[in-house]
Amino acid sequence: MANVDVTRIAGNIGALNALNSLSYVNNQLSIYQTRLATGKRINEAADDPSGMSLATTFDVRRQGLATAVSAIGDAKNLMSTMEGGLKKIQDILVKMNNKTKEAMGDTIGTNERNAVQAQVRAFAAEIDDIVKQTQWNSTNLISGSGGTGSTTALNFLTGPEASNSTSSFSFSAGTYISANQGFQATTSASGASGLGLDNTALTINSTTTAQTAAGKIEAALNIVKEGIAQVGAFSARLTFKEEALTVQQANTEAAYNRIMNANMAEEQVNAMKFQILQQTATSMLAQANMAPQFLLSLFK
Repeated sequence: MANVDVTRIAGNIGALNALNSLSYVNNQLSIYQTRLATGKRINEAADDPSGMSLATTFDVRRQGLATAVSAIGDAKNLMSTMEGGLKKIQDILVKMNNKTKEAMGDTIGTNERNAVQAQVRAFAAEIDDIVKQTQWNSTNLISGSGGTGSTTALNFLTGPEASNSTSSFSFSAGTYISANQGFQATTSASGASGLGLDNTALTINSTTTAQTAAGKIEAALNIVKEGIAQVGAFSARLTFKEEALTVQQANTEAAYNRIMNANMAEEQVNAMKFQILQQTATSMLAQANMAPQFLLSLFK
């Protein structure tokens, strides 16, 4: 800071020093007032260039994590829809199995067996309807492409990264014949047999055919049970991923908050300090402007 020479009034150094101090105080007060108004410590890159860069990185990741968590929630809802369809099919197969076993003994006659046959075939038709109706955004969940043996897997967003951020689900080849994504109760045009419960398999006109039909139904029931198990296992994986990403999201949010957002209590203390300095600097500037006037006494 320049030394004050009160005898040289053409350059009022004292006033200039006070003015510079006042300008600095005003700039600092403006910074703290902006932080208090926005709640952010960094309001422009000049405030903290490296901090802005790091905060932007955390911001991108935290938003990506939030998107992934939301997508996992949608995926779990989709899997629940799939599981609901499979469970209803399982219930129907259990009823079909029980009705078919009623026809195994000779305590019932031809007319009763015909009635059982009609009933189980009606149940099989209902399974077809459930398979077709189990959809999500027009995507068949348990029937592939119309039940014709499609091997297309379902892909879900489960991470924030641009790569390796999706998880796929499809029923295994051992579960659904011909590696179907799903099945139909009747043989499809392409030869994918699904559950294998066509009218031939569900012929019930004697003890022998009833036993054969019961065996087909039990095999179909095992397929559906395995499908439910696979859906449940993948849903559990989604839950684990959701929990892990939720923790990451909170930690990333904390890191972003520490760098980008203002400590409001600290900013208020600093703002008050510079408000007081603003008043004192203004007063000192007024006094500095009056100081050279004592030289007038030399000209009396």
